[in-house]
Amino acid sequence: MTEPNTLFSKDGFLFVKNKDKNYSLYFEIENKNIILEKIIDFHLVKLIYDLNPEIYEKVNLKIMNENEATINLLLKHLYEELGLPQRFTYVHIIKEISKDNITFKSNTIKSERPEGMPNEAELMPIKNMIIKCDIVTQHKIKFTCNIIFEDTMIIPSIVEKIVGFVSFKIFSRVKQFIEKVSV
Repeated sequence: MTEPNTLFSKDGFLFVKNKDKNYSLYFEIENKNIILEKIIDFHLVKLIYDLNPEIYEKVNLKIMNENEATINLLLKHLYEELGLPQRFTYVHIIKEISKDNITFKSNTIKSERPEGMPNEAELMPIKNMIIKCDIVTQHKIKFTCNIIFEDTMIIPSIVEKIVGFVSFKIFSRVKQFIEKVSV
């Protein structure tokens, strides 16, 4: 097994390439004013996207029950100048809770196209994504986000570093937002 390759590291965020088409993002959130595990739910998933309107054009979360949801996201066409297509994701998410962690497992829905997606936008070829929220204390959670792309996804090395930076922006805003909440 090869060693992970660090693509981006800043302010407690680490984005690594584990192997071809397989990436991980690590960070922690701490807030002594709230019990964090109580806010780790599908609404937090939507908050991630709502705090980043310059990256996401459209967000549609459909919660089926407390452990299952679908979400479709249309990314803004950020890299049109590089010749890359506009992308969207459409995933089914399962939330699993255990004593020490909360895990969100996402799989791409390929059987249908969500309403309102532009015809030219392409489905992001994500094989699966797992976000594991390890409960360190009631006020501190360690996040690990693993994403594996389909074999068809071609990711130039320059794009990998951009993805690392964009991921940092996205999750640092969420981290800052949660860490500033007081009850």
